[in-house]
Amino acid sequence: MLLKEQVYESICRLFDWLEKTDYRGYDPFDGLNARFLRPLTLNSKFLRTVLQQGVRRLPFNLRPLVGIARSRSTKGMGFLARGFLRLHEATGNAAWRDKAESALQWLVENQSEGYSGACWGNHFDYQARGNFYLPKGVPTVVWTSLIGHAFLDAHARGLHDGFLRVAASACEHILRDIAASPEGDSVCINYTPIHHALVHNANTLAAGLLARTYSYTGNEPYRTLAEKAIRYTARHQRPDSSWYYGEAPYRHWIDNFHTGYVLDSFKHYTESTGDNHFEQNLMSGYNYWKNTFFLPDGTPKYYNNKTLPIDIQCCSQAIDTIVFFCDRDPDGLGLALKVAKWTIEHMQDRTGYFYYRRYSRWLVNETPTLHWGQATMLCALAGLYKLLSSGASLS
Repeated sequence: MLLKEQVYESICRLFDWLEKTDYRGYDPFDGLNARFLRPLTLNSKFLRTVLQQGVRRLPFNLRPLVGIARSRSTKGMGFLARGFLRLHEATGNAAWRDKAESALQWLVENQSEGYSGACWGNHFDYQARGNFYLPKGVPTVVWTSLIGHAFLDAHARGLHDGFLRVAASACEHILRDIAASPEGDSVCINYTPIHHALVHNANTLAAGLLARTYSYTGNEPYRTLAEKAIRYTARHQRPDSSWYYGEAPYRHWIDNFHTGYVLDSFKHYTESTGDNHFEQNLMSGYNYWKNTFFLPDGTPKYYNNKTLPIDIQCCSQAIDTIVFFCDRDPDGLGLALKVAKWTIEHMQDRTGYFYYRRYSRWLVNETPTLHWGQATMLCALAGLYKLLSSGASLS
């Protein structure tokens, strides 16, 4: 069984790698930053898709050869800030708090401009396989919501009141700049300010941030919109308690880490508002996820019906969600330790960073992604270490 000391040793190796690289890495979807190949796409949607998906799907890292530089990521810095805050709480070491404040200040200085509140987007253009094209810097609800939680974490730990104002500003962006598509007495909050992309994880992540910010501010419009958004996703829970990625037929897949986002958001909503109407959705969804997405040794599956590829974000989000639910699931700590043990043994490089994907025992994409792997893993392992440091033990 993985021990607390082993978790911290893994965190320290990862932190050393992050320090040496100045918190810079690649992203799975940064293919359109290829300065040597991007001009050859001739502004064609098809060729942009080929370039982006080619860079992403090749089992080796093509980026240095095509002119893609390592970068900092706003979402990555948000996850790192959350991880540093957890480490400060677990250890009392002020150096971790200072690292968190530095990351949060960087995020304040690197917001997307021209919107009604704080928000964040990609440092690259993004071309989906459909008609969805997202220019660099246009914010997404997913990134804004996850980063907003980092500022709430800082406020909850008493760093200073300015961090709550940033989270509230992000909520204002969601209310004023992002359309919410109605469905009866519910709504689905869109993915970006410029597209009507309706997916459950984006909708519920926005709701979770709104609800949690409401718990500190008492701002009723935040709670009202959060309730309508949660109702939409609750209504679309499938008979087996799972959720599709989205309700459009071409979004009918069920995967591990997006389900984790939805579960976290339902829990944030319930605990922040005191509204227990969606308790059955929450716990049946959690039990479905826990019983579906893990092999006996802790290997996290990608899809409900398919294990491979094993993706580092499935590993990190699995640990994070299980730890978050340990107050409701007495057996959760054992599973979190299994997933962490498997991930450290099979996905962490000897230099400290975590691999992007494992396709088989022998075929591994070792690309050092930043937010997708290093930041989410530091955040997740820090949460696990904090839980272990609190005296939690296997039931």
